[in-house]
Amino acid sequence: MFELQTDPTASKTELYELLGRQAEALLHGEHDRVANAANLASLIWHSVPDLNWAGFYNFDGTELVLGPFQGKPACVRIPLGRGVCGTAAATRETQVVADVHAFPGHIACDAASNAEIVIPLVRDGELLGVLDIDSPTTGRFGPEDRAGFEALARIWVASLAPAK
Repeated sequence: MFELQTDPTASKTELYELLGRQAEALLHGEHDRVANAANLASLIWHSVPDLNWAGFYNFDGTELVLGPFQGKPACVRIPLGRGVCGTAAATRETQVVADVHAFPGHIACDAASNAEIVIPLVRDGELLGVLDIDSPTTGRFGPEDRAGFEALARIWVASLAPAK
């Protein structure tokens, strides 16, 4: 049985270190992509303050397709290069957007989202998808969040079964 641990007095760095340890324990021994994405999305949702969406989009070889998430219903398909998620997938670079309304081509799945961070999920040069986190607070994500979410994304990628 996994028990979520939180510390409301922790710094952002400490929060992400704790989340990393919890993610490793939660995903340990399981290699299913959907199960691990669902559990990691839930861990993030219940542990990181000031979020309104946390989840995954999977790359199907053509476009991003909605995967496991926490939050309101979301856009189902996103073309590469479109919006924050599509840009992260196309460039394979983390996108940290302080104000999504100023991002060219932003796709508004939830009008309450004002800031977003999207981490591309890549294994052995292959794009698997993206980890997408939204907040209702403009400017919500900074360098500590980027480092923390990138570390969580690496833990998720490492948890998957070897490529066939």
